[in-house]
Amino acid sequence: MLKMICVLLMIVPNFAIATGISSYRLGTGDVIIIQVYDEADLSLEQRLPDTGLISYPFLGELKVSGLTVLDLEKKITDGLKDGYLVDPKVTVTVKEYRPFYIHGQVKKPGSYPYQPSLTVRKAVSLAGGFGDRASLNKIFVIRSSDVTHSQRRVNLNSPIFPGDIITIQESFF
Repeated sequence: MLKMICVLLMIVPNFAIATGISSYRLGTGDVIIIQVYDEADLSLEQRLPDTGLISYPFLGELKVSGLTVLDLEKKITDGLKDGYLVDPKVTVTVKEYRPFYIHGQVKKPGSYPYQPSLTVRKAVSLAGGFGDRASLNKIFVIRSSDVTHSQRRVNLNSPIFPGDIITIQESFF
């Protein structure tokens, strides 16, 4: 059993780095799972509310929005070490990412579940393809991580992230 735990502890950080999850910032709409090894009462699955706060046993309200998965693991681990558990093994995973949005010249505008490795091209496919008047050169994204909410021109191969808003503009020719 101890060997299996050691192997998991070596694999999880490498997986997190390879998938880019270590830099992903949690936000409203994400569904997270918090697990503490051998402490079922401390496990929690929750969709992050607009406040960005979750209520966690023993620790009370925790600000989660804006943290990475690794930041949240450390925050909970440190909190549980402070008088509750001797050596807590905390894992946090994102079960469901917040949706991205696409509108403009696509057949089915709206919100769609985020999928890792999403590009503009794949997002357009999820939205039923380009509309009849779509411009392939006038594609803009507002990144959810951009506090100024400014549009950036992108191309079909540009990556899309959870919470992004894609606009496909109309072509005049």
